Amino acid sequence: MQNLTVDVAIIGAGTAGLAAYRAAKAQGKTAVLIEGGPYGTTCARVGCMPSKLLIAAAEAAHEARHTASFGVHVDGVIRIDGREVMDRVKRERDRFVGFVVKSVEGIPEQDRLQGYARFIDNTLLQVDEHTQVKAGRVVIATGSSPAIPAPFKVFGDRLVVNDDVFDWDTLPRRVAVFGPGVIGVELGQALSRLGVEVKMFGASGSLGPLTDPAIRDYARRALGEEFYLDPAAKVLEMRRDGDEAVIRYVHLDGSEREERFDYVLVSTGRRPNVQRLGLENTSLQLDARGVPLFDGETLQCGNAPIFLAGDANNTLTLLHEAADEGKTAGENAARYPDVRPGLRRAPIGVVFSDPQMMMVGQSFAALPAESFVTGEVSFEDQGRSRVMLKNKGLLHVYADKASGRFLGAEMIGPRAEHIAHLLAWSVQQGLTVAQMLDMPFYHPVVEEGLRTALRDAAAKLAG
Repeated sequence: MQNLTVDVAIIGAGTAGLAAYRAAKAQGKTAVLIEGGPYGTTCARVGCMPSKLLIAAAEAAHEARHTASFGVHVDGVIRIDGREVMDRVKRERDRFVGFVVKSVEGIPEQDRLQGYARFIDNTLLQVDEHTQVKAGRVVIATGSSPAIPAPFKVFGDRLVVNDDVFDWDTLPRRVAVFGPGVIGVELGQALSRLGVEVKMFGASGSLGPLTDPAIRDYARRALGEEFYLDPAAKVLEMRRDGDEAVIRYVHLDGSEREERFDYVLVSTGRRPNVQRLGLENTSLQLDARGVPLFDGETLQCGNAPIFLAGDANNTLTLLHEAADEGKTAGENAARYPDVRPGLRRAPIGVVFSDPQMMMVGQSFAALPAESFVTGEVSFEDQGRSRVMLKNKGLLHVYADKASGRFLGAEMIGPRAEHIAHLLAWSVQQGLTVAQMLDMPFYHPVVEEGLRTALRDAAAKLAG
């Protein structure tokens, strides 16, 4: 049995763990990075990068089918080769993973420990059967995994999660998607555009990250023009029959239907990877899911020298948030007991559907009723959007009635990923609607639509 003593032990070598390691080392502390699985972040292996590769292929197929409106006619049949699509997805995915692995392997070997860690007490870790680590402080950055509700397990190997999709050798013919959240919408639409018959089912009526009823309804109609989408589906029966998944449900038209699928893609959320950490051996208080209670600003768990960062705390499961939290956790672990609030940027979320969705700042649902005005623009007649035939969309911006300060926005529409950044910067700078309207807007650009929404909000503030 090897014994190791360090200032800071980091469990997990993903985005948050790597950021925590670098932050602790920058403070002059000794640190060890413990990883039980393969190196490579969730984003690179099974998240943002491979999903965008699949989406890029889907966009190419979609654009090729829709050139006639410009007077450009593509002769012949658009042929999608599923094996070629998935081969590129996997090759490029592996390339991105390779960059991450190379970065991790650049960390000194004595600072890397392979194996699964369990707490013996607050600061003593057992790594597999080969090493005990005595740490002054510990950062938990173990990430998360897809959560699979028990009823879906009836499908056996016909059940897949997003991690599995990127290992397909070719595209199936029929896929049912459960969970129209960010991952479900992105993958479901991409598969549909690549020729897969897709049916998407939700339970609560939610869609993506949207909370504004008008924006959500617009998104449901826009996406529903491409594939079957019922965010509040009534599923009557699920079963396995041979190599097929069978689903009986109430169709949007009110009829009862039974359909068969090659796979059922479950995208109903993720759970923090904390079950195997031996947290019962620590002094930490745990919530109902077994996740340590922690301070959202400092990431410290109670008064213990333990910090929880990234997807493992299940708060903001986004790469940039994981990187920020990892840095905060690493710095506070190095400084302990002198812990301080870390950087919290303005909230920003993007869904790479088409049209794209975005949410910035405070959501509609989080705002106190009657305290704000809503500025609106439809992109259906917006100049640049019509030029590009990307004129589906609706944007709502929210402004405080008392101060005129811009509070947040929700949108489905063209170039939402770029507009989201402009608006997130505005939230973080604390700008008012009037100050935002003083900024330059070029012509003709999609961002002129944002100006229209801001002008609408300004008029309501003045009224």
